[in-house]
Amino acid sequence: MKFSKLSQLFLVSSIGLLVATLLTACQLVTVDYMFVASGSGIDTYAVDSETGALRTGASPITSGVSAPVAMAVTSDYLHLYLANQGNNTVVHYTIASNGVLTVKDSVTLAAKPVSLAVNAAGTFLYVVYGSTSATLTAYPLSSGTIGTAANTEVLAIPGFATDTVLPTGVAVLANSAAVFVSAYDQSAYNPGGVTNSTASPGWVFGYSVGSGGALTPAVGSPFKAGIKPSAIVAEPANRFVYVTDFASNQMIAYGINNGSTLSYLLNGPFKTGNEPIAIAVDPRGLFIYVANELDSSVTAYSIDLKTGTPSQSVNATGASFNATDAEPVAIAIDPALGRFVYTANHLGNSVSGFRLDPTSGALTSTQATPYPTGQTPTALVVVPHGNHSLQTVSY
Repeated sequence: MKFSKLSQLFLVSSIGLLVATLLTACQLVTVDYMFVASGSGIDTYAVDSETGALRTGASPITSGVSAPVAMAVTSDYLHLYLANQGNNTVVHYTIASNGVLTVKDSVTLAAKPVSLAVNAAGTFLYVVYGSTSATLTAYPLSSGTIGTAANTEVLAIPGFATDTVLPTGVAVLANSAAVFVSAYDQSAYNPGGVTNSTASPGWVFGYSVGSGGALTPAVGSPFKAGIKPSAIVAEPANRFVYVTDFASNQMIAYGINNGSTLSYLLNGPFKTGNEPIAIAVDPRGLFIYVANELDSSVTAYSIDLKTGTPSQSVNATGASFNATDAEPVAIAIDPALGRFVYTANHLGNSVSGFRLDPTSGALTSTQATPYPTGQTPTALVVVPHGNHSLQTVSY
């Protein structure tokens, strides 16, 4: 018998609740929360930390949601920030212990937001936005509340100041000392459209962070990054940065020198699936996971801790990829156990779940995946809650 996605979620919910009831007395099952942004609002799910299965949580949130594209949370998991392209806003929510979100404040940007990140200290929110030029703004945070912009940087390519540069992602080092933005030059790379520039198309802009959030361009910034970098992530030991190249089906890796200067890993770039769109590193800094939009898959890599070199891992069937529902556009790893990987599937209207092998990094599907969401999900985050501690780097 085939079940609909709604029926599957109901079945998983029932099983999860039964298991939780039986094991609560022993505190063997801990439950985390997942928030998924879509055209329908923000859906909340409870994550069963024994199986990784999802079940519906608090009622969906629609307040403050308008064509959402990205989310970020503070390191204490008490505050969530949502970027909306429908009204050019970033909205701040508080996260209650039961997973309920409450709108607290917001800021309006000069253009459509693309990505955002919060530093580990919880003192600054970084937002990249722009459809005609790429801009990075640092907002100070006070107990989660968004303050007046402390610093704004327009991202321009030296020698090509009039080119249209579009941002795609932003990442902050775990030590909060540097910020990196991935972007591409639309004047040089514009499939199906006009190009009028001879500049290299893909770039990463690096900035060191000073007192009061001051941003200083890294020596040598911007750094070349293939053709169309689509996402960027830094591993938790502040030594390496990884960027997906959507147009070249590859991942580019950099070493970090002097805190904010990037240099290519000489044995890169590294093959991905088709149209890699999102990237995540597990909280121990051992594995990388890339969501491939065209292939509807996730590629897993182990990280050589000495060199930062990623090597593809294989799953239990011997394949180097893991199938998701249609068109994954965002990826997240649970920060508590560091044992589950999830993708938001834009065309599938769902979340796909995988169990992470802590030794090899290989993935296997969670129970009853995929899980139905609102229409066209675009972003997701996982927030720990329960009786477990957080995972950290192991070296």
